[in-house]
Amino acid sequence: MIVATWNVNNVLKRLDALLDWLARRQPDVVALQELKTPTEDFPEEALREAGYESIVVGQKTWNGVALLSRVHTPLPVLKALPGDAKDRQSRYVEAAVNGVLVAAIYLPNGNPVPGPKFDYKLAWFERMRQRAEALWTAGHPTVLLGDWNVVPTDADIYKPDTWRDNALLQPEARDAFAALLKQGWTDALKTAHPKDTPFTFWDYRRKRWERNAGLRIDHILVSGGFKVVAAGVDLEERGKDSPSDHAPVWAELVVASWSAKKRSTRRA
Repeated sequence: MIVATWNVNNVLKRLDALLDWLARRQPDVVALQELKTPTEDFPEEALREAGYESIVVGQKTWNGVALLSRVHTPLPVLKALPGDAKDRQSRYVEAAVNGVLVAAIYLPNGNPVPGPKFDYKLAWFERMRQRAEALWTAGHPTVLLGDWNVVPTDADIYKPDTWRDNALLQPEARDAFAALLKQGWTDALKTAHPKDTPFTFWDYRRKRWERNAGLRIDHILVSGGFKVVAAGVDLEERGKDSPSDHAPVWAELVVASWSAKKRSTRRA
């Protein structure tokens, strides 16, 4: 299966670009972030005509996440991250797609640091760690993907010293992401590109796209039992007119046990 994530930065504004990309890439499951539209205004019918069923948790002006599925109808599991009933920000949706649990994630940015927004980011990250641990322990094939708003290491940003005060690089956020990975999750993009892992985000300011002054903050994490066949970033989307400041990230996955059996059969 091919899974993908894209922070579209306003789904209505970039619907044509999204539909064009879906037709070319044809991912099986897609996580979208920063819809910037309430659920009732989400272009569900246009996406259905393109072959995708949707589960949407929208929000006016900011935030909003969605899961799109081709062929198999997504079955909703959660429409909010557990752990804080008072949290009204639309940042998480989880569904089952053909036996695989998939979660679309839009982790808080957290700026400025220090402050209540950064405190919220860390609290949200801890709730995410707990949910990820529960999913890992359950043993179901699972994919966690989205805009995590964390640069895991200095190798994942063009010039880390110019961003040291930013919430995306704070040690607490990096430690939270590392703690989640230690549960056993595989970073698909890093696995496919262990050296020179592609960036996924380029700020609109100071011609950062033109200079490839980017960051890697969009991540696809997969549970045990999956093999990452390939992964990449569709950079051309960032270079188009009026683009999102993120590019789509995708990964091709197969069940590892099936892959091993297939290789054994070929050898025989």
